[in-house]
Amino acid sequence: MSGRTRLALCAYAATMMAAGALLPLVETSAWVLQAAFLLALQTGVGALARRMRTARVLTVALQVFGTLLALTVVFAREHAWFGVLPGPQAGRHLAELLTTGADDVGRYAIPAPATEGIRLMLIGGVLLIGLAVDVLAVTFRAAAPAGLPLLALYSVAAGLSDGGAGWLWFLLAASGYLVLLLAEGRDRLSRWGRVFGGVSRTSGGLAAGLEGSGRASASVRTGRRIGAVALGISLAVPAALPALDGGLLGGTGGGSGKGSGGGTISAVNPLVSLQNNLNQPENREVMTYRTDSGSPQDFYLRILALDQFDGSEWRPSTRRLQDVPDRLPQPAGLEADVSVTEIRTNISASRSYQQTYLPLPYPASEVDVQGRWRYEPEGRTLVGDDGQTTRGARYEVSSLSVEPTAEQLAGARAPRSDLAREYTRVPRSLPDVVGRTARQVTEGASDDYERAVKLQDWFASEGGFRYDTTVTSGTGTAAIERFLKDKEGFCVHFSFTMAAMARTLGIPARVAVGFTPGTVQADGSVSVGLRDAHAWPELYFEGVGWTRFEPTPSRGSTPAYTLPDTPSQDPSDPALPTDGASAAPTAAPSATESCPAQMRRQGECGASAAPGAVGSSGPGNPAGTIALWALGSLLVVGIPLLPLLWRSRVRARRLGSSGGRTPADAAARVMAGWREITDTAWDHGIPPDESQTPRKAAARVVRLGGLQGTAAAAIHRVAGAVERVLYAPEPGPASAAAEDVHAVRAGLRASAGRWGRLRATLAPRSAVRVIWALSERRAELGRRWSARVGRERWAARLRRPSRQQG
Repeated sequence: MSGRTRLALCAYAATMMAAGALLPLVETSAWVLQAAFLLALQTGVGALARRMRTARVLTVALQVFGTLLALTVVFAREHAWFGVLPGPQAGRHLAELLTTGADDVGRYAIPAPATEGIRLMLIGGVLLIGLAVDVLAVTFRAAAPAGLPLLALYSVAAGLSDGGAGWLWFLLAASGYLVLLLAEGRDRLSRWGRVFGGVSRTSGGLAAGLEGSGRASASVRTGRRIGAVALGISLAVPAALPALDGGLLGGTGGGSGKGSGGGTISAVNPLVSLQNNLNQPENREVMTYRTDSGSPQDFYLRILALDQFDGSEWRPSTRRLQDVPDRLPQPAGLEADVSVTEIRTNISASRSYQQTYLPLPYPASEVDVQGRWRYEPEGRTLVGDDGQTTRGARYEVSSLSVEPTAEQLAGARAPRSDLAREYTRVPRSLPDVVGRTARQVTEGASDDYERAVKLQDWFASEGGFRYDTTVTSGTGTAAIERFLKDKEGFCVHFSFTMAAMARTLGIPARVAVGFTPGTVQADGSVSVGLRDAHAWPELYFEGVGWTRFEPTPSRGSTPAYTLPDTPSQDPSDPALPTDGASAAPTAAPSATESCPAQMRRQGECGASAAPGAVGSSGPGNPAGTIALWALGSLLVVGIPLLPLLWRSRVRARRLGSSGGRTPADAAARVMAGWREITDTAWDHGIPPDESQTPRKAAARVVRLGGLQGTAAAAIHRVAGAVERVLYAPEPGPASAAAEDVHAVRAGLRASAGRWGRLRATLAPRSAVRVIWALSERRAELGRRWSARVGRERWAARLRRPSRQQG
């Protein structure tokens, strides 16, 4: 193994060891395998380019291009040319992923979900740091400064995790850097031999001096200085970087920030936060409220709506904010003939509940709250500005209790074209089974309202689904397909899947995230706890607006406008769906009597007693698929570049030899330079003529190539040196300086047109020598094989038979 190859492997190992500090930032570590594989490809491209003796700049350019191809295949394959080559659409998609990833970093707490945007930031960051380390340590042979990118990788991880990177990750990163320094030192010694530090003053004299001196070399001193600076920065940077906080359903308070106690609630994304909250051993209170609502079972506290489905997850759209008006505008789509009652509610948020969205009953009409809040009209949500959160907030809300009839929903007109276009959009990656199942379930329905009710009832009671908070969360297309197959999950799966199916039917849909009504206390107030976190679909009907549906069994309350025309709301009525533990405020958080026995035994009717597994999933990329696409991209890029790489390597070998001072060595350099001139002229359209003398061949190249001045004089000098080597009885000193060869090459490129120069660089004609060499090698092997077989036959004829007697 060569020194540079060993150094490249050490640079790869150092980068991956430093990347370990990023592991605590996200929930799953699967991204590390993708980063390791792509970094190995990037390192391999650099090693291959250096082995071909290409220019340093070209080596770096090839690594950058290979990295871009790999990221395109993994993250933007559907938008790339031929699924591999990055184009404008792929670039825009990657930019959008980076933007959403930055938003996710600001929204989610540690450990954050491995969304597509966050995965791109993690993997892209590791590849960027790995490229910097490889360029510094291997390409430019400066391993000491390569510690700065490694330090940046660790410092960012330590800062974002608020110290969560830990001493173990620091030791791994530092060990990787030390291994890199040792590998560079070994490489330097292998090229220079033992370092002579002068005669030692101790016993041992000259022998001791050969082993080393008492003073460190300049490179070691530089490494020590950089190490001291790196250590100082590693201590200072994490203190300056803010930790992630502020999530969708909770935030970091004054406690540990881990959500395990001490008055702190974990701030994570809606998927994992819902699952965490539903599986908490203690239903810790996040807010209390008092309301004059006549339908307390329908009093949902809504945080925001997720209305954008990109195939990997549901997320809120990025929209403009405005100042909070004194009275919020009329809800979109709501008309005067729909029954509406205005209610008043006073809400007090716990000091342990800290996030940037203000929970409100939907649709709110007036909000009286202190602090810096902004209004988002489309989702009718209030968002904290300049660090404003819900922690300890006390506010009063006026909201509308919308009570449409089934006839009004069934007779709803078609929605506006722009609204329908936005809220019925589904990704191309959505499996066909989603739309096919939606059409099967709603077969026979005469309008969108009947289709929506059929979907709700199928999920809630008729489809055989089971409510289970321990199922792995996820909202991507793969998670939806798995949910329809396994038929088990919690509110996240039910709401996102129903919304996706409604969109395939042409019904505008989105998903709301918030809390169910809570539990009535002895003093008449209502307490909302962690386990009241919930998600539900909202479907749009012109004339009524965004309307809540409840597909999750044993959770929430079924809206009255989706029930059969029965005046009684008796929960024992078999015609009505059974409401679960959080369907309406109750005096105690006990399980409902009407819950099926099997679900009651499994603890699914009320609070779970033990925390469940936390995870997130989406449409990932299997390692085999990534490997095949990466290999294909390397072949697509590498095969057309093989002639260029071969010529670069041959040129460097012919002109880079400087060893040996004997006449034979000088003659070999002269002939190598002449062969390079001959092939260069061939690449520019002047084929070689072996029948001519060197002088006539040089004159022919000058004439056909249009050489003048320095280039013409240079080729004649080389031709004269070749004639002395070939024909002089005593050649004497002969030289063909590399400068003369470069001058001839520059003259040929100057006289050629742009297409000629491009053809000579990317598709050199002299590369056919590789085919000739392979053909000759094949013929030589054939002759050797034939000769060997012939000898074995003669030996067999002359060999005495085994049973023959003397």
